[in-house]
Amino acid sequence: MEVEKSNNHKDNKIPGHLGIIMDGNGRWAKAKGKIRIAGHKEGAKTVDKIVTACRIKGVRALTLYAFSSQNWERPTLEVTALMELLKEYLKNQRNKILDNNIKLNAIGEIERLPLKTKNELKRLINDSKNNDGMILTLALSYGGREEIIDASKKIAEKIKNNDLKIEDINVEIFTNETWSKDLGEVDLIIRTSGEVRLSNFMLWSSPYCELYFTKKMWPDFDEHDLDEAFKEFSSRKRKYGKIE
Repeated sequence: MEVEKSNNHKDNKIPGHLGIIMDGNGRWAKAKGKIRIAGHKEGAKTVDKIVTACRIKGVRALTLYAFSSQNWERPTLEVTALMELLKEYLKNQRNKILDNNIKLNAIGEIERLPLKTKNELKRLINDSKNNDGMILTLALSYGGREEIIDASKKIAEKIKNNDLKIEDINVEIFTNETWSKDLGEVDLIIRTSGEVRLSNFMLWSSPYCELYFTKKMWPDFDEHDLDEAFKEFSSRKRKYGKIE
């Protein structure tokens, strides 16, 4: 299901497609004298609150940067704990996702996930596939460059098999080979924790998206902070390279 172009969504007050880089769990835990996984557990609670708020506010697609391709390089114990936390999140949120007409989606190298976590993810994706409310996408084992490379390989294979001509390649054809092809372009990316960079997130899908950075750590981010981001978003003039 393709998300409708959202630059006119609710007079541009609410982003149609919102991406969030959920950063700061580890630093939040360290500041409180706790282990890093405690920060991730608290961050999972924030996910629950923000997903609910976005659905109520009318966001059409919410994409959460949950685990990057580079995160596999973290200590094994932390990675294992994160995968277990993801599995538990999917179990705990199952009824809420289904009851609230949310369609669960995932992008990234999903096959790299541990079997039990992957199975729980695929089961909920399948069971919610006919829901037509907000699309909740988890970016897992995901990287923007990796997405572009994967799409390029698919394009090359089609050219090799004479299913596509080089001169026919355009933005639409390339987009249709990406993991995020059904989500539409990102309107707003929020990053928490004070870091000011994209960190390989949604590189292809965000050519004209607005960026919003906050110093709040992800476990402390709440609906008021979301409102502030949306307020800032609604005040910006989006010209898409054109003259107003």
